[in-house]
Amino acid sequence: MNIGLVLSGGGARGAAHIGVIKALSEHKIHPSHISGTSAGAIVGALYAAGVDWSEMLNFFKTITLFNRHKYAYRKPGFIDTDKFYNSFKVYFKEDNFAALQKPLYITATDIVKGTLKIFNSGELIRVVLASASFPGVFTPMEIEGSYYVDGGTLNNFPVEPLKNDCDKIIGVFVNPLKKIEIENLKHSYNVVERAYKIKSVAESAAKFSDCDLIVKPEVLSDYSTFSMNNVQAIFEIGYASTIALLKENKLFIEN
Repeated sequence: MNIGLVLSGGGARGAAHIGVIKALSEHKIHPSHISGTSAGAIVGALYAAGVDWSEMLNFFKTITLFNRHKYAYRKPGFIDTDKFYNSFKVYFKEDNFAALQKPLYITATDIVKGTLKIFNSGELIRVVLASASFPGVFTPMEIEGSYYVDGGTLNNFPVEPLKNDCDKIIGVFVNPLKKIEIENLKHSYNVVERAYKIKSVAESAAKFSDCDLIVKPEVLSDYSTFSMNNVQAIFEIGYASTIALLKENKLFIEN
């Protein structure tokens, strides 16, 4: 049986994906096909390469996002995405989708053409970095003459590539909409940001029905997109949420 695993974007909240993978493994559930965007692309690529969950967690704990050595110079962004290449090269000795142990699909957004690109072949590391390049913070990534940013811009829950090849699909959504009060919308940019987030979450939620199992811990809304200070807590939320969900869906495990 082919089991697909969809991993959404969510910045630092992507550490929850690692907890999900650990829980699935303990229940002898081993997805055969992976699709991810942004943080989900990072975890998905590591998983498809055969990296153990403990190594993934260590990677999230030790990677430094905001470091003066990574500042961008004469590029549109604060952080130079290219400068993360060597950190990823440690895990992907052969920089190619063909070297992975599982089929992997990664989304990225062509910032010039305004189109979505789904990658599943060719060079790997720059694709992963492109998918995780949050617009305005990280610089666009050049791949074969085109420039890409965060895949979540157009598709933050890429279930589509898995629908034809998988008998069952497990979805993990780590970017929930935070509950707020009108007092939180003090400025016009707060309203714009909130509207964009509502649209993104709604588009993802519309595809949850394509999954046979969906992990979506609402408590993750309490955690920041860019702060890496709570990686362990976020990981544990992903793990505990999956364990609880599997207990409620014993038939899924049996099948």
